[in-house]
Amino acid sequence: MPSQQAPIDSPFGYRSTAREVASAADIAGKTIVVTGGYSGIGTETVRALAGAGARVIVGARRVGQAHEVLDGFEGDITILPLDLSDPASIDAFAEAVAGTADHIDILINNAAIMASPLTRDTRGYEMQFATNHLGHFQLTARLWPLVLAAAPGARVVALSSIGHRLHGLDLGDLNFERRDYDKWLAYGQAKSANALFALQLDRLGEPKGVRAFAVHPGGIATPLQRHLTMEEQRAMGWYDEEGNVNEHFKSTEEGASTTVWAATSPLLEGLGGVYCENCNIGALADENTPRGAGVFPHIRDEGLAEALWRESEAMTGVSFPG
Repeated sequence: MPSQQAPIDSPFGYRSTAREVASAADIAGKTIVVTGGYSGIGTETVRALAGAGARVIVGARRVGQAHEVLDGFEGDITILPLDLSDPASIDAFAEAVAGTADHIDILINNAAIMASPLTRDTRGYEMQFATNHLGHFQLTARLWPLVLAAAPGARVVALSSIGHRLHGLDLGDLNFERRDYDKWLAYGQAKSANALFALQLDRLGEPKGVRAFAVHPGGIATPLQRHLTMEEQRAMGWYDEEGNVNEHFKSTEEGASTTVWAATSPLLEGLGGVYCENCNIGALADENTPRGAGVFPHIRDEGLAEALWRESEAMTGVSFPG
């Protein structure tokens, strides 16, 4: 069963870096898959893990850019093409991974888009939900045999966000066919789905020796904001009038730290299904919780997680082996 959603005693915190966290873990020789590991916090996730001795396989929609970013990094890094909005690309990536690795110790579903204008994939699915959730759902299913081959002790990390507080999850209208499209509700829906995916995956994976975690990386200035104008970002307090980033934002290396912690920390052995932030298990939100933190009740709803799982299977035509 998923673990209690309550903080534990962690030596790391808000300003810890990914490399600090990775250096405290024994991951030399482990095989790790990271989607979108060449932009924003994905870059620092890969840098830290490969630098600590892991073999890292990066799924990249822009392979040329990935090579430009990652080729100078220390460690064993393989880049393979992956477009999470294209089911055929997902299957091809999974086949390519299986051709180069006989197991996956850690799968990190990092890639995402945020607050994009209404677009749809070739199936007609709303793009934020299709890319952030359905793409990773299908990918995890296709890689599941390789993850099981590393069990017990294998982990899956799903990048969620404090954006889950926006909720927006409507199982009767996941594609905004009956609702007016709102880019932030769509983002909240996708990020809620990521956390619920980790919750349900952990329930299914625990008996097989696989644990899953959701992660909120924190506020970070990265290319994820590419669809937002500077005016919008100033209005939300992310930048001041002079263009200076909010002092409470993390650096990209700090932003990658909770991903690396959830993926590698020995403190999480025997735990799973929880939402993590600031290199710890997040606390349940209440009226006193700061705006940028906390776990809202809907992403701990096991019934909702199971219903979303069934809907995801129907939308993708994909189910998990076994």
